[in-house]
Amino acid sequence: MKLLLAFVLFISFQQTGAQQSRPPRNIFIITTDGFRWEELFKGADSLLISNPEFVRDTLLTKQMFWDETTELRRQKLMPFFWNVIARQGQLYGNRLFNNKANVKNFYKISYPGYNEILTGFADPVLIPNTPKENKNTNVLEYLNRQESFKGKVAAFSSWDILPFILNEQRSGFIVNSGYEMLEEENKLDALINTVQKNATEKNNTRNDMLTYLSAREYIEQHHPRALFLGLGETDEYAHHGRYDLYLQKAAAFDKMLAELWYYVQTDPFYKNNTTFIITTDHGRGKQGSAWRNHGFWIQGSGEVWMAMIGPDIVPSGEIKEQQQLWQKQIAATAALLVGEKFDSEHTTGTPIILPVVKKTSNSTLSASK
Repeated sequence: MKLLLAFVLFISFQQTGAQQSRPPRNIFIITTDGFRWEELFKGADSLLISNPEFVRDTLLTKQMFWDETTELRRQKLMPFFWNVIARQGQLYGNRLFNNKANVKNFYKISYPGYNEILTGFADPVLIPNTPKENKNTNVLEYLNRQESFKGKVAAFSSWDILPFILNEQRSGFIVNSGYEMLEEENKLDALINTVQKNATEKNNTRNDMLTYLSAREYIEQHHPRALFLGLGETDEYAHHGRYDLYLQKAAAFDKMLAELWYYVQTDPFYKNNTTFIITTDHGRGKQGSAWRNHGFWIQGSGEVWMAMIGPDIVPSGEIKEQQQLWQKQIAATAALLVGEKFDSEHTTGTPIILPVVKKTSNSTLSASK
């Protein structure tokens, strides 16, 4: 029963002519760094949004993001999640229903988190948030070795450490991160490069809109079958103690997702054969100023969330049953969604999704245990 309540899907392993003729599946793994489950499922925090230490204009920020009920607040902040994914996909990690999603790694910071998401391995060895090549094989690298995916894998990230987490030199696919210049294939690429060159305040995290536009242009030009898109400004502004901007960047992330989903649903290459897995790399603190930070010493840092939407995802919406999911299950799940089994030199989390379904007596499909 617990498996049934996990990511139940219509997976196409049945021997029917319709399923045998289905188009190849594509997968996008999309993250926003350090975004708490509390805001996703409950909307703006009443104490933080009213605190002038964290919000410069509390009245205006409340006008933008506050409402009297949880349902209205979260919809105001993340309309794509609650108007589209909640109706057509699945949302996991609302701990008010004891529906839990957690990181398995001990450290609860970004490098171990992205490693766990992309390799399926909660590495016990600490790799701090520094440019060190990752020895662990990631699922994008694995897919790029498969004939049907070779040359059709890419990754774009606001954070400039991602090439090291993915071990770009070894992995052999396109990785663009931080303020790295694009190959100028058209006028928009050239414009993005111009903006990046002239940016006056640069740090380890590129402006998310630049990352999104870079990825979007690459998607339109090259149609990758597997893509990672990692945005980072939610975490940046949380660390700066700017709850107002943290909320604004969460809303911007939601809008980018909506635009990208609309694009894939109107592009013949992607329409009805592309799944989004959406998540975050770690949680954050809960009480007072602790929300600004995260790490193994801060309660709440290991609490995350997951969302999925796509042709094989049963539209179950917000999952309210008690269960426990782990970040390390995402990599194998992503592979399974495109019909592959993720194999690597290290142990990986098991897929969240059931690979076997059966016909019921009335010809509908259900998961089999």
